[in-house]
Order: sequence, then structure tokens, then C-alpha cells
Amino acid sequence: MKISCLSLGLLSTMCWLYLTPTTGNKIFQFGPCMISMNVNEIRASFTAIKATIQAKDAVRTISILKDIISLKSADRCCIIHHLLRFYVDKVFKHCETEDSHVNRKISSIANSFLFIKKKFRQCTWVPFCSFQIAIIIYQIFLSIYFQLNTASAAMKSLGELDILLDWMEKAH
Repeated sequence: MKISCLSLGLLSTMCWLYLTPTTGNKIFQFGPCMISMNVNEIRASFTAIKATIQAKDAVRTISILKDIISLKSADRCCIIHHLLRFYVDKVFKHCETEDSHVNRKISSIANSFLFIKKKFRQCTWVPFCSFQIAIIIYQIFLSIYFQLNTASAAMKSLGELDILLDWMEKAH
């Protein structure tokens, strides 16, 4: 009797844990790096401001992030590490608008990227990124970015965030 009660209690606890809403975090594997993040939260913030940000994109003939979708799994860790660092260090700093709601959403996305970037530091493999194709694609990204003026490039990079999020989720 004690065993069946214990089993029933354990089963009930497992069901409760399974059905209880989580924080929305998912584990993403980028090459050898496994990172827990909430892409839905980032996507929701981006979706709320997407039309406003993309309307500010004056250069619609080029895409900054178009080449990342060709990367294979081993290269993803390296490029994601570089892109997160770049977005935190360069892009978000130049994406201020007149709309405080949009600025709060940009700040929320920036904080999420910073959090993910910190998790990447825990992956001991990242500093040894040496995949040639990832480095070439990152350099292409940089060359396109720096051909534009700072504000335009930042808005374009932020406006293309859905490309990055889709690619990250595809890796999941």
C-alpha cells in the first residue's frame, strides 16, 4: 500500500511539473554549445516594433543577415557568439527612436541578447572558433554593415532580427 501511494504521489508530481507553465526557455544547440533562452519573449518584443523599425530602414535593396542561413550546425556556435556580441556592442546602442514604447522594446531585446551572450561565455568552446566559413560570413556581415551609416545599419540589423530568430529556432 505504501509503495502504491508513493508511486501515485510521484506520478502526480511528475504530471503537475509537466503541465505547469515554464518560463518559456528552450535549450538551443549551436554546434557544441547548448544555450537556454526564451526566443518567444524576444520575438514578441520584436513583433511589437517590427513595422516601426522596418519603416525606418532606408536601404531595402540589401540584407545584412541573408548569408547566415547557409551555415551548418558546427559553424552556428561561432557566428551566434559573434552576432550576439555585435548586436549588444554596436547595434542596440544606435537604435533609439522618438517613441518610448519602441525604445523599451529595443531595450528588452538588448537585455535578452546580453543575457544570452553571458551564457555563451560559459561555453568553453566559443573562444576557439576557427570555422573558416563562419568567419567569412561574419566578415561579409560586417562589410555590409559598415558600408551604411551607423544609424541606418543599426536599424537595418534590428529590422532583420526575424531572420536571425528564425535561423536560431531552426537550429533548435
